[in-house]
Amino acid sequence: MGPHYLNRIFTPQSIAVIGASERENALGQIVLANLLDAGFKAPIYPVNPKHKTIQGLSAFPDIETIGKPVELAVITTPAKTIPALLRHCGENGVRAAVILSAGFGESGPGGKRLQEEVVELSREFDLRIIGPNCLGVMRPSRGINATFSKNRATPGKLALVSQSGAICTAILDWAESEQIGFSAVASLGDACDVDFGDVLDYLALDRETRSILLYVEGIQNARRFMSGLRAAARMKPVIVIKAGRHAEGSKAAMSHTGALVGADDVFDAALERAGAVRATTIQQLFSAARILSSGYRVSGNRLAIITNAGGPGVMATDRAVELDLAIAHLSEQSLDALDGVLPEHWSHGNPIDILGDAEPARYEKAIEVCLADEGVDATIVLLTPQAMTDPLGAAQVVTQATASAEKPVIACWMGKGQVATAREHFTREHLPQFTTPEAGVEAFSYLAAHQRNQRLLLQVPGPLTDRNGTDIKSARLIIEGALSDGRKVLSTMESKAVLNAFRIPVTQTARATTAGEALVAAGTVGYPVAMKIDSPDISHKSDVQGVRLNISSAESVRSAFQSMVETAQRIRPDARITGVTIESMHKSTHGRELMVGVIRDPAFGPVISFGSGGTSVEILKDRAVALPPLNEVIIEGMIARTRVAAMLKQFRNMPAVDKEALERVLLRVSEMVCELPEIQELDINPLIADENGLAAVDARISVDYPPSMPDRYAHMAIHPYPAHLVKQWQLADGTNLTIRPIRPEDAEIEQQFVRHLSAESRYFRFMQAVHELTPHMLVRFTQIDYDREMALIAVREQPDGGELQVAVARYTANPDQLSCEFAITVADDWTQKGIGSYLMNELMDVARSRGLRTIEGEVLVQNTNMLALIRRLGFKIQNSPEDEGIKKVFKRL
Repeated sequence: MGPHYLNRIFTPQSIAVIGASERENALGQIVLANLLDAGFKAPIYPVNPKHKTIQGLSAFPDIETIGKPVELAVITTPAKTIPALLRHCGENGVRAAVILSAGFGESGPGGKRLQEEVVELSREFDLRIIGPNCLGVMRPSRGINATFSKNRATPGKLALVSQSGAICTAILDWAESEQIGFSAVASLGDACDVDFGDVLDYLALDRETRSILLYVEGIQNARRFMSGLRAAARMKPVIVIKAGRHAEGSKAAMSHTGALVGADDVFDAALERAGAVRATTIQQLFSAARILSSGYRVSGNRLAIITNAGGPGVMATDRAVELDLAIAHLSEQSLDALDGVLPEHWSHGNPIDILGDAEPARYEKAIEVCLADEGVDATIVLLTPQAMTDPLGAAQVVTQATASAEKPVIACWMGKGQVATAREHFTREHLPQFTTPEAGVEAFSYLAAHQRNQRLLLQVPGPLTDRNGTDIKSARLIIEGALSDGRKVLSTMESKAVLNAFRIPVTQTARATTAGEALVAAGTVGYPVAMKIDSPDISHKSDVQGVRLNISSAESVRSAFQSMVETAQRIRPDARITGVTIESMHKSTHGRELMVGVIRDPAFGPVISFGSGGTSVEILKDRAVALPPLNEVIIEGMIARTRVAAMLKQFRNMPAVDKEALERVLLRVSEMVCELPEIQELDINPLIADENGLAAVDARISVDYPPSMPDRYAHMAIHPYPAHLVKQWQLADGTNLTIRPIRPEDAEIEQQFVRHLSAESRYFRFMQAVHELTPHMLVRFTQIDYDREMALIAVREQPDGGELQVAVARYTANPDQLSCEFAITVADDWTQKGIGSYLMNELMDVARSRGLRTIEGEVLVQNTNMLALIRRLGFKIQNSPEDEGIKKVFKRL
């Protein structure tokens, strides 16, 4: 894989400042001064036709006159001048620019047209652009400060990416006083070209970056954002703060789900699936930055609290409980050890109150016990300055005791003047320290949330294991029929038919347009029945008194029909009343009313909601949301986050509901929204669940024509398992093989496959001696992001029902998103059977369908069989300029 295209921005070999100036406080003056002050060692070229020299450097009238390669242009001139300047840059080989100027998309129609020109020029010249309307970028270790900020960032391991320049300057100002350094700082501004996804791609592989902070105001490309975020979060902690938490970006009046779920819920769900952690205030972001810069990691959420006063310990405990952190239960061994070193009247539990007269040695002993306890994941140490307290001495023993500790230790020295020198000591020693117990506990919660969300990140849902009977074609025909009639809301009958096509149990339903038809329908489905008004214009039937339950006679059917239709017409004279639906009453002594819904979020696409059902859902607001695709682990966590979860278990005379049946419904709703991009909203309410199963009593689905896209899953933020790529193939000798994308549960057969390769085959594949895959490599190879990579395996079914992997071919898209790098391996016993050619052709078809233009790779010179294969496939072969033992191979797709 070649160098990342953002190297031109973060590690350029030369920089031109277009609009450089001598005028005090002019944008071009500040940027050039910052670059000089930061100590950038490579050439800097001021560009301004009005000057011969600027700030001691020779100036040039334009890019062309420089006469030497320019890797990065930093542009500070007015917006109207920038399209012409960008074209000149592109024509003279500049391939990266940072546009600091405002006056583009946010400033009206004229600015919008200017921004469109900038985007067109970016694509025409492959010119990657940060901005416009941004603060700029910093790379402290390389002496790059291409911003107009008055702050200086020192080198460190924390990266900051923000859409707001003001937030960048605030964080940089805070970091200076806290002695926290940065690996990179990027202010994206309007993000007309380079966005969060691009920068996250870069930072994921950046060796200088250990942790990442994001400040987000809006997401333009959810798939790129999620893909980049998931890639980065696999390797390093990512903390995100989002502005506009209460914006009603996904508001929809047509469904209960749309009224319940807001943009903020969806953003939280997206971060959970990406393995990132969210802060909600700038102060919390600062706390997160402090804790992340320490490099701490945790394996759980069990917190020990050491304090020299009872009140702060209680405050820390309360905040921990509010954040769903566990107060650690100390082992008997730990309690005995503390009894031996603490006064008789210590608290004898957690929080560990070591009393107001605690000397530094007492702190030291308590910390040692907590770090040694296997039931403790982290420790927060609290100090209030009292008459006999030695704040600095206690701080010193804390840093000494934790110098080689693997578990996090967080300090909270409360007060101001008396603890100032202790805080300075913590800062020098880079131990995370806070001024209040709540802030310290919140900081630990980010580490714990990161560990929890990493578990969700590793969930890559595969296809439904039982798809027998799922009739996607019929469901699609029902939807297409409604759309061709000009309707965007399916009738109750149609909605239930779609659910039934995905094997979601529904109550029997018939439609009636007259009282006579209602009588026939009721006799057909069987008494007692439920009658509901049928209208494409009425979203919530109860709003027009349009629901009657437990109708048990023909007379009641006739009168209910007349009354219901007349009432609906009176309350909603504008609505089209087409009749009623008659449904069999679902009989359940122990039934719980649930709701499953889907909305279409403007940024993240389909979102699945689960919670309490019935007519009061909008009042109770008991719901949890998740981005599809779902699997059992994600569903389990989703259900657990609701209040109704407790009612699904056995209590009093109520048996537990059929949990597996509920999981199947959520899995099939997930499959539905993956395979049917036409679905905009869905409500199943109520979904009655009991010990015998469940049934959808009422359902409503709204639909629309999806945009034409080459990717069948373009409507989703997370690419689901591409089940459409599964194929059956037969070898010439009659052996049947299945060709399919790899999935997480293939870790064992992937390990066995590599383990049984010959030493030579393993060397040819990995270009080094490898006996078997490490756990990290197994995760990397089997838990893939189907949006940016693909791995097709060939498997043979075994007599015991298992599978034997006989080959694998994979590609990974390069950062340019136009080319990809491939690898292929066939088991030694299965070579010379045509498997390699077949797999490579299938892999190239997938890459081609994703818009990739070139496939490339490296092959060892002695791997003659592979070289022969790729010749037959039409690859071009070249000598590697870096290593004469390697051949570079590539092919246009």
